[in-house]
Amino acid sequence: MLGLIAVVELLGMAGWFAGGVAARDLGVRWQLSAVEAAWLTSIVQLGFVAGTLVAAVLNLPDLLPSRWYVAGAALAAAGVNGSILVVDGYPAALATRFFLGFCLAGVYPPAMKMAATWFRDRRGFAIGAVVGALTVGKASPYLVEALGGLGLEAVIGSTAAAALAASLLVAVAYRDGPYGFPRRPFSWRLVGEVARVPALRLVTAGYLGHMWELYAFWGFVAAYWAASLEAAGSPGSPALVAGLAFVSIAVGVVGCLWGGRAADRLGRERVVIWSLAASGTAAVLSTAVFGGPLALTLVVILVWGVAVIADSAQYSALVTEVAPPHAVGTALTLQTSLGFLLTMVAIQFVAAAGGPATRWAFPALALGPVAGILAMSALVRARRVRLEPGGPTG
Repeated sequence: MLGLIAVVELLGMAGWFAGGVAARDLGVRWQLSAVEAAWLTSIVQLGFVAGTLVAAVLNLPDLLPSRWYVAGAALAAAGVNGSILVVDGYPAALATRFFLGFCLAGVYPPAMKMAATWFRDRRGFAIGAVVGALTVGKASPYLVEALGGLGLEAVIGSTAAAALAASLLVAVAYRDGPYGFPRRPFSWRLVGEVARVPALRLVTAGYLGHMWELYAFWGFVAAYWAASLEAAGSPGSPALVAGLAFVSIAVGVVGCLWGGRAADRLGRERVVIWSLAASGTAAVLSTAVFGGPLALTLVVILVWGVAVIADSAQYSALVTEVAPPHAVGTALTLQTSLGFLLTMVAIQFVAAAGGPATRWAFPALALGPVAGILAMSALVRARRVRLEPGGPTG
């Protein structure tokens, strides 16, 4: 069942990963500026934020059966994604990308709740496997680029078909596990109830520190490689740059699986703090190895690629443990929405700083891990107080 959920997520979210191809091809076709073309990718993120916020406010993840919620969202995503092939203008294309992100808000967050219903003792590994599948998917456009690239019709058509397959797969084959979460009637107060849980606020703060760094690294690592190779005096071909970017992101699957196993054995907070410390250090070191020997730069960036995502699933696993059982879906969706909203700020920050070619944009991403470590350390102290004799639950 875990394998099924991972495949559903990889197929269902594939349309998001096609955004770069759409921006490139439509930018040429319609003679769009660089900023206009970039919005074809960024607006998917904005639609995802809007979708997760609506879902959280309406309690959809806790009111609807996960099986049908994901199936319906993936089916809608397939249709919206494919519609970009028939639009005849930039505003309409932007609309299709926005609603694609909106629909995908019903595909990704519920999957973490679905995995949690099947695992209790190994929940960190289970959610890590789902995030690992998405990490490889996120890197896939760079692999396509490294292998020669595909046209807009092929990429959009294949990813729309993938989302349709995900919808059918989850509808036919998925069922909740033995550790399901109770459902309750709709309540406008559910989001407020979630926000009032102190431990949940700390988990979300840690997650925001993680997200400040994650998508900015993923979004600009190709530009970093291109600039670093040029500074070293040996400019890389587009295929080489894309290949290095693919490896830098896809290697994160190692971090996801390691982080999940280690968190289940050693504690989620401990693994999160280690991961944040390693990724923050790599972010700072990225400026020292910029333009240096390829092997040395590769080591630092690969370490960053592993560490930057190793803790991601553990925030979701923590939410399933500290949120009120009847509000787990809403809590996961709200956390995801806030995190993706922050990624837009981080991406614009790096872009405004001139991109990683400035050498100082990437090290500034270490501010996220610092904030995350502070939040997770506070969570460790709070949990220790509750467990000590004489504490609130002692």
